[in-house]
Amino acid sequence: MDKILIATKNKGKVKDFKTLFNKQGIEVISLLDLDEEISDVEETGITFEENAALKAETIAELMQMPVLADDSGLAIDALDGAPGVYSARYAGMEKNDQKNIEKVLDKLKNIPEQARTAQFVCALALADPNGDTVIKQGYCKGHITLEPIGDQGFGYDPIFKPEDYPCTMAQLTPEQKSAISHRGQALRKLADWLALD
Repeated sequence: MDKILIATKNKGKVKDFKTLFNKQGIEVISLLDLDEEISDVEETGITFEENAALKAETIAELMQMPVLADDSGLAIDALDGAPGVYSARYAGMEKNDQKNIEKVLDKLKNIPEQARTAQFVCALALADPNGDTVIKQGYCKGHITLEPIGDQGFGYDPIFKPEDYPCTMAQLTPEQKSAISHRGQALRKLADWLALD
């Protein structure tokens, strides 16, 4: 594998993936680098793993090259794992971080802080059009706060306090966040697999 397509237009994610694959001597391109527009793959899976694999395999077949896709989100125990695979659009079809946070806090308004356990989940799927799909997962356990705190990061970071940390994900530096994040963990597992492969 000398070239890989990252199935995202998120520049932050592309940067993370380039750091990983460049160490392996693999050239990275993203959906931002393509001349043609690739339609969004409908995420019909009921798990993060299914959705990541669906995206990676569909685009790998279309482009005839290895493709890496991820699906990630927040799973809250008191909400039976919600918002889960619907994390990005929890408050409606338009992605809106602020409205998603407000909906979570509203749903948890009668839940005491010690019972607001949650975890960020990330599934990375690497699909080869001529071979298998490899899936690696990462998790970051923590609690949902009573109100948003911090202005770093994105998504649910301002209301997620990682285990053993006195602050929310949105108060960490990018380096601190990468060291403990669900995506960072999944990336490191993928890096280990690439080194062995």
